[in-house]
Amino acid sequence: MAKIIGVRFQHRGKLFYCDAGDIPLQAGDYVMLDTGHGLDLAKVVILEAEVQTGDSTEPLIPVVRQAQPEDLEKAQQSQEREALAKCKEMGAELGLKMKPQVAHYDLGSGHLTIFFSARERVDFRGLVRKLSRSLETRVELRQIGPRDEVKLLGGIGKCGYPLCCQSFLTEFATVSIKMAKEQDLALNPMRISGVCGRLLCCLGYESKEYAAMKKKMPQPGQEVSTPFGKAKVVSANPLKEVVTVKFDSETVRELPLHQLT
Repeated sequence: MAKIIGVRFQHRGKLFYCDAGDIPLQAGDYVMLDTGHGLDLAKVVILEAEVQTGDSTEPLIPVVRQAQPEDLEKAQQSQEREALAKCKEMGAELGLKMKPQVAHYDLGSGHLTIFFSARERVDFRGLVRKLSRSLETRVELRQIGPRDEVKLLGGIGKCGYPLCCQSFLTEFATVSIKMAKEQDLALNPMRISGVCGRLLCCLGYESKEYAAMKKKMPQPGQEVSTPFGKAKVVSANPLKEVVTVKFDSETVRELPLHQLT
């Protein structure tokens, strides 16, 4: 009579019996098994099951050790790579115009989520069924927009730093062309758009501050009084709080805001 445990290599896979020896384990733990073809990861589903060795039709698989965090990460990445490859292959077979981007596999629940981008809405119900049967796990497909796509893939922004959406932004705020106008930026799509093709998220970082500063500044064409006489405003720089004015003598001067009335 042998004291063994029951494990599964996949969330809904076949049950295998293993000899855990004196390794302390709990139900739900992950273990590394010697299958004869290298080490494989499996989840403990039956703890300390009493089974007659002679009744078992298959030899007991020895448990090498309890799985470490790096083992779980490696197994998760392997499952995600396989899922992404199959999704691309099966999607092409079904003629779906979609681009699978990232797969996320939850070892605990066996839930697989694949994020994809597409120009139009895609009916992926057939693909989900095929993937679920092939991978023997629950599969969910989620269509994402250009911003979410870049957030998942990552990259470097125009500033030379990692993308804000990948670094610290937890949600996408609304960004409008009005924000670029308030900051007197050239309305060139190449300069004010991010790698996702949408307006730069950073346009909204100082939008309120610019609007507040501009309220204090005189408008171009407005007549103002200066220590050198009356003049008309040509332009204003809210960051420096200086105003460029033009006098009747055609003289142009740059003056600090506090000198104007």
